[in-house]
Amino acid sequence: MEEVPLMAVVRIRGRVDIKPDIRHTLEMLHMKRKFWATVVPLTPSYKGMLHKVKDYTTYGEVDRETLIHLLKARGELTTGGKLTDEWLEEHKEETGFSSVEELVDAVMKGEVRLHKLKWLKPYFRLHPPKGGFKKTTKRAWNDGGELGYRGKEINKLLRRMI
Repeated sequence: MEEVPLMAVVRIRGRVDIKPDIRHTLEMLHMKRKFWATVVPLTPSYKGMLHKVKDYTTYGEVDRETLIHLLKARGELTTGGKLTDEWLEEHKEETGFSSVEELVDAVMKGEVRLHKLKWLKPYFRLHPPKGGFKKTTKRAWNDGGELGYRGKEINKLLRRMI
């Protein structure tokens, strides 16, 4: 598989007055509530989905360190509990990974997708950003707001929200 950039997507706006097709797209991205995040590869189909929900989310390329921090701090197991290196070591035969770093390397290379793992929830529940949003949450990033594509700046926002 060729390497495609991983995009972290964070939902910023709430659930009221959303068109049904946009609501459905947000649900397909596993973001049913405000301040939930997900990580998806930038394939053409996901690119179209991100374009559709750009007025309710912000997204950008996530780096390895931020993804490791996100999984360790906010990764949840479907059976309940947090994702830890110890849990991965205990369940190595069913997961195929012995540490969070190993899992992140496989995700970054495109060998595995986070939403396909049955033992890991496909979303991350985050806090509102420490210090609040710096700009308005009703305008695009390049128009002086917080919404839409923000490139590598997503890593700073994610670290404030973890």
